[in-house]
Amino acid sequence: MPIYAYKCTSCGFEKDFLQKMSDKPLTKCPSCGKDTLKKELSAPGFELKGSGWAATDFNGGPKAVPAAHRHSDK
Repeated sequence: MPIYAYKCTSCGFEKDFLQKMSDKPLTKCPSCGKDTLKKELSAPGFELKGSGWAATDFNGGPKAVPAAHRHSDK
């Protein structure tokens, strides 16, 4: 289940909540009780590092040379 960040526009209360993607957004602030709790845009919880599969498989990089075109040292 994803974690969503919320902030109250009335009192400034901030908290992250674990919710199903199908759950309706929360609106009632647990601090002040007003219906001013808003879901915030947040960064994803993962970071892509290294060369990865996209860099090696899908970028049109070096392709295998057919055997007929290889040099022979015989």
